[in-house]
Amino acid sequence: MGLLGYAFMGRAHAHALLTLAHMTGPPAIGPRLVSVAGRDESRRTAFAERFGFERQAAGWQEVVADPGVEMVENLLPNHLHAEPTIAAARAGKHVLCEKPLALDAEEARVMLAAATEAGVVHMCAFNYRFVPAVRRARELLEAGDLGEIHHFRGVYRQSWGADPERAGVWRFDAAQAGGGALGDLASHVIDLSRYLVGEIESVAAQVATFVPGRTVDDAAAAAVAFAGGAIGTIEATRFATGDLNRFTWEINGSKGSLAFDLERMNELVVNGERTLVTPDGWWPPGHVLGWEHTFVFELRRFLDTMAGRGTVAPHGATFEDGVRANEVCDAILLSAREGRHVSLA
Repeated sequence: MGLLGYAFMGRAHAHALLTLAHMTGPPAIGPRLVSVAGRDESRRTAFAERFGFERQAAGWQEVVADPGVEMVENLLPNHLHAEPTIAAARAGKHVLCEKPLALDAEEARVMLAAATEAGVVHMCAFNYRFVPAVRRARELLEAGDLGEIHHFRGVYRQSWGADPERAGVWRFDAAQAGGGALGDLASHVIDLSRYLVGEIESVAAQVATFVPGRTVDDAAAAAVAFAGGAIGTIEATRFATGDLNRFTWEINGSKGSLAFDLERMNELVVNGERTLVTPDGWWPPGHVLGWEHTFVFELRRFLDTMAGRGTVAPHGATFEDGVRANEVCDAILLSAREGRHVSLA
């Protein structure tokens, strides 16, 4: 394993790699933490020592070229998703890249083509697919328990966008982030809507930037139509005062309904009744899990796929899923800019 990045996502992924062997019944192959790359030597060294990486590198190129690295996790800022990921794939490394996959859909398609041509395992890290309650929702939908699907409503709310102490972070710079709340938060909503309901056919959207001088959106809202006939709404904001990290969605069908709130991630509301959902094989039934375990499930699926036991899709997100999310984000921006419905091929 080689990690590109040691910040927030680096900690989440490194923690999951160390947890795998001890919590889930080991995956088909186990991870060896070989190298981590990052610019700040003191922070990188502290991270490497904390999580037990054998060596460290100042740049991603060294990790990609390392013959001891078989899989690369790209956890860098969005503008550094494409080049290192493409280079890793062409070097024969299996690749996991954080979301959004790329700055835009065109760049994402190049990444997908490179991984496909190289024949490597590839995953876009939409970790909320691995919440047990979300998986149960998918099972109920596939079984037809909700009947014909009419509505999807998804909202991702954070509030840190108004914090003046965080005004200089890279996520507010379009050159580094691509988009704002749209790519960072709405991409999660888009991906889960596709995972649960199906492909999005068209969007009609608005985006807003509340802080003068920012080059990305602070909030986005879209009305969407799904290929299967359902309609829905997708919303994301970094200005939801009082909400730190709240992701909610609802689905209504002709025979039933589902609802989920990330703040109560071990529960799925089925037809108005709260149901506790915990996975088999961890703790006894009813012993709840946390946010960090989504990365454990995600990485286990990736390692099992590397070992030939199963595939990333359909429950994990491949680079193709990353492309689709980028396409919808691009369509939302186009719709907002031109004031019209935008259809997706």
